Amino acid sequence: MSDARLAGLHVLADDDPRWRHGPVAQARAACAGGAAVVQLRAKHATDGIALRLAREIRAATRAAGALFFVNDRFDLALLAEADGVHLGQGDLPPAALPAEARARLLVGRSSHTSDQARAATHERVDYVAFGPVFGTTSKDSAYDARGLAALAEAARIVAPLPLVAIGGIDVSRAAEAIRAGAAGVAVISAVAGAADPEASTRALVAAIAAAATTRGQAVGR
Repeated sequence: MSDARLAGLHVLADDDPRWRHGPVAQARAACAGGAAVVQLRAKHATDGIALRLAREIRAATRAAGALFFVNDRFDLALLAEADGVHLGQGDLPPAALPAEARARLLVGRSSHTSDQARAATHERVDYVAFGPVFGTTSKDSAYDARGLAALAEAARIVAPLPLVAIGGIDVSRAAEAIRAGAAGVAVISAVAGAADPEASTRALVAAIAAAATTRGQAVGR
């Protein structure tokens, strides 16, 4: 069954040192701005530091009523009492997660092609991410920009699971992704690199909500 809490804005709190703000500051701004989901992406931290970051972000998301995911690491997700774990194509497959993790955590799965999106629907996941939709410079990707047509196809493939668009998304592109069929969008640089990350979050949340309303009205006609 689709979890409505997974729709909306997903902010990836990233520990890359190039960003204006650290991951905890990113997460707090995302929570203040109304993000639905915050995901810790700690590719540069030791395990101990990553756990400290996860626990600080867990406190912020719990206070705000947002969901908290940890990228890649189900063990850190469990230790930090996160709501979920996000698994990339190179990570452990969802079926390999231990029983405790499957029982306690929501699971997200990355996909970059229609075949990967289709495979994810058979992996007992709670949402599927798809991208890079517009290309990305926030993280390394072996894939070119997928485009809105591919995003729309992926959304149809994974339905009724929510599809989360990622890759090169800003305020205008967030609306485009929602109108193409995504339930949510995920961002890194749009918040991590913003002069005012809370304001950027609010703008993204508003754009997503407006596009979702417009799409709903169109479907209802």
